[in-house]
Amino acid sequence: MADRVSGPVREGRRGAASCRRSGIAKFDGWMMKILLCGKNGQLGISLAPRLAALGQVIAVDHEDFDIGDTDALCEALADIAPDVIVNAAAYTDVDAAESNRAAAFAANGAAPGTMARWATDNGAAMVHYSTDYVFDGSGERPWREDDAANPINAYGESKLAGDEAVLDSGAPCLVIRTSWLYAAWGRNFLFTMLRLGAAREQIGVVNDQIGAPTSALAIADTTVNILSQAEGDIAGLFRERGGVVNATAAGATSWHGFAEAIFGAAHDRGIPLKVKRVDAIASEQYPLPARRPLNSRLSLDRLRKEFGITPAEWRLALEAVIDELGTKAA
Repeated sequence: MADRVSGPVREGRRGAASCRRSGIAKFDGWMMKILLCGKNGQLGISLAPRLAALGQVIAVDHEDFDIGDTDALCEALADIAPDVIVNAAAYTDVDAAESNRAAAFAANGAAPGTMARWATDNGAAMVHYSTDYVFDGSGERPWREDDAANPINAYGESKLAGDEAVLDSGAPCLVIRTSWLYAAWGRNFLFTMLRLGAAREQIGVVNDQIGAPTSALAIADTTVNILSQAEGDIAGLFRERGGVVNATAAGATSWHGFAEAIFGAAHDRGIPLKVKRVDAIASEQYPLPARRPLNSRLSLDRLRKEFGITPAEWRLALEAVIDELGTKAA
């Protein structure tokens, strides 16, 4: 496994600029300056208003600069000079990553490493988001933060490269590992099911992949909860309790179970659907370019014990998101 990802990680480290501050003063005042990367993604949209309670948020996305371009990223970091980097940007097309590894590794592997090295050089802290796809999905118990990673697709490899680059940088950092993310906006499983459910009477959904559907809003709330515990010294908090922490909704289900719950909650709220039957199928009956892990459960023990956060059960979070969709539709 190490051989498959070590090349891109090491190449990024050798080729990266030091990205030190270019005489740019830090934000003048008590309020932190927070750089949010990936403002238009489902997680970024959820994070922006919540992070604003902690400091001045400068939110950027690919239309501002390409995070895969090291020079552009270094220039942006020097210009903005953040106290905290929150990296919610990523290449997330799991199947396309199989044939476009360079783009996936640039965004998911090299870019987080560049951000983290800048943080190390300039006294900043960093939050980075990881995925259950860094694991191979074997077994049935929830994956712990210290379990050996062994991704089975290019997307997972690229995300692991980014995790390792951030953790090895020496920056005060927190890598939040989550799974099956969805929101009331963006491209995700929830909207795919609602679109198919409005068009078809019968749908087949995989039932042998198990994980925790997780609301982007819940992850944003968890992020802000943790940052608030720092009482202004986020770097100090991360030096004491940083590293990797798993954060998902509580409980677990299959994609099939998630689909049935989506349709049930939508029906209860009057969202029009044609679907009458949801068939459970095996992964091999729905072949895709990238393999998916069968076991995506993540242990929440560290989140509960070290940060005092007990996530809501996944069905409750889903109902809240469906409620928001119903409000938007009205």
